[in-house]
Amino acid sequence: MEIAGYILAIIIGMSLGLIGSGGSILTIPILVYIMKISPNQATTYSLFIVGISALFGSIKGAKQSLLDFKVAIYFGLPSVISIFIMRKYLMPDLPNTIFTISNFILTKDLLIMLVFSVLMIIASISMIQKQSNIFIDQTKISNLSLFAKGIFIGLLTGFVGVGGGFLIIPTLLFSAKLPMKKAVATSLIIIAVNSLIGFCGSINNLPIDWFFLIKFSMLSILGIFIGKCLNNYISNEKLKPAFGWFVLIMGIYIIIKETILK
Repeated sequence: MEIAGYILAIIIGMSLGLIGSGGSILTIPILVYIMKISPNQATTYSLFIVGISALFGSIKGAKQSLLDFKVAIYFGLPSVISIFIMRKYLMPDLPNTIFTISNFILTKDLLIMLVFSVLMIIASISMIQKQSNIFIDQTKISNLSLFAKGIFIGLLTGFVGVGGGFLIIPTLLFSAKLPMKKAVATSLIIIAVNSLIGFCGSINNLPIDWFFLIKFSMLSILGIFIGKCLNNYISNEKLKPAFGWFVLIMGIYIIIKETILK
């Protein structure tokens, strides 16, 4: 199972390199179900893996001058602050048992997996939908709206331990009015900073297996470069909806496994 987990780490990176987003959302299920890491610990590990992977993935966008630093500051700064607060102060104070109704017990780990599975379903829908349907309104950009959405997305992604590209990219498209290429490139640097800062907020709260974490991350980064090479031969438009259906099935499976099959 451990070998399978490391192979899947490469596949996480490949999916990021091929379709630009969504691959990191597979990190939590792999860490929890394949590598047998607790959901709370997995969210911390996922932030490091996603952050390092996004950092390497943003290099190309930086070289092509596709990063919008003004938007990154207005959206990214509140997001960074909120994700740090979530990981450093709110997550450790969340009780292991949230509430109990009859025979049903809502634990912290169960809540994390349920929220995460809902986000997987939302992400899958955005990947299944055709990008040609996106229309960008050319009205004035609201910096206050960007700031508020940065706080919300930072808290949410900090809680479940994902990069949140499937939430950040639509925000940059519709609220910041960025073209798709700039939105993707800018989101990667935001994801990298958010995830790594969020990880730093968790270092003192949980024990870290650095050898495992670095090994898993390096395999994911290797997958990114493999994916970028394969991107020249595989159609992004055909691959992304197929991956979206897979994520949708996984999201539904997690809900069933954590509630009915528990």
